[in-house]
Amino acid sequence: MPEDSAWTVHDRFLELRSHWFTLIGEHLTDHHGQPLEYWRVERAHSVIVLPLHNDTLLLPPPSYRPGINATTLDFPGGRLPADQPPAEAAIAILHRELGLPAHQIAHLDCLDPSGWPINTSFSNQRLYGVVAHIAPTATIAPAFLGQQVPLTPSGIHTLLSAIACLQCRTLLLTWWYSSQRAQQDSNL
Repeated sequence: MPEDSAWTVHDRFLELRSHWFTLIGEHLTDHHGQPLEYWRVERAHSVIVLPLHNDTLLLPPPSYRPGINATTLDFPGGRLPADQPPAEAAIAILHRELGLPAHQIAHLDCLDPSGWPINTSFSNQRLYGVVAHIAPTATIAPAFLGQQVPLTPSGIHTLLSAIACLQCRTLLLTWWYSSQRAQQDSNL
């Protein structure tokens, strides 16, 4: 018998809904027959965009993050509205955070169409990573531009030192690794 089918939910003793998330408290019995009190969060999925422009990565100005009480440098991102494809959300995110109109986006690549679970123990939320290839002639208004990072090993290393968000770091490393691997394969 698969292990997950042996878990049983006995009751939901709390369901607190807000605009941002739903907090759920449940009593369960695990696959060993042990009773558990378990808490989890249901929330909208996330989209993070890696904007590539003329051999650089574009980042918006740093913004305040209440969860860590600090201003941080992050890639453009946001919540994925229900029933909207990640690429469509990426277009709106790029417009909001970098001031880029849709016609300045040459094309979009979704790194994993099914998304990645963010915290499988505590949340249903998934992360969708989208690589946005910005038209070479596009210009970014200075008010929207926090940093431009060269697409070099040194630039990526420096950026990894500056980004606190684990989701942003994971997306960057996943994309960088796959792009380097593709480049090596094309040189064979």
